Amino acid sequence: MLNVTTFEGKEAPDEAMRAMFAARKSVFVDLLKWDVPVLAGKYEIDQFDNEHARYLILSEQDGTHLASTRILPTTRAHILGSFYAGFCADGPPCGPTIREITRFCLDRRLRAADRREARDALVCRLVECALMNGITGYTAIASEGWFRQVLAFGWTCRPLGPPRHHEGEMLAALYIEIDRDTPQRILDAGIVSPWFSNPLAAN
Repeated sequence: MLNVTTFEGKEAPDEAMRAMFAARKSVFVDLLKWDVPVLAGKYEIDQFDNEHARYLILSEQDGTHLASTRILPTTRAHILGSFYAGFCADGPPCGPTIREITRFCLDRRLRAADRREARDALVCRLVECALMNGITGYTAIASEGWFRQVLAFGWTCRPLGPPRHHEGEMLAALYIEIDRDTPQRILDAGIVSPWFSNPLAAN
């Protein structure tokens, strides 16, 4: 079992942030070949990594990166609204209680079982974060394969428009609803984490 430490918002120490940006470079640039900015040849950082971005970072006790994601407000410039608005039949959902999930990153060094454990912990943490902060929904843009995985997590999720080809891959915009029933839904779908087994325990 992984020994997980969670950093949220802007409280993450510098070493956790550096490890996250390095892991993003390894996954999104080295593996997936995304054409995105790289700082100092080591860190994947773009214009949305600003003072408005928030992060969930799962690390080992020694600071080793396990998984992470970036959460952006939809009332400001964000990826779906800035670059993929046409993927949404009725326009990108925006508002003070809606956030965008971006850069969902599982460290490449993890074994398959550990990847599943880290993924489930991060999904549970996203739900807990939403319920604790009045977030009613998340938007995202996802590849077709990742979209199918997101649907299988059990939460209420719907496409915002039909999938479309973009730069050689099929992408879809999606909306995830978060409410009091979401913890049980993801649990029923098999998303279990020993650290966040009941995100709504405090009601």
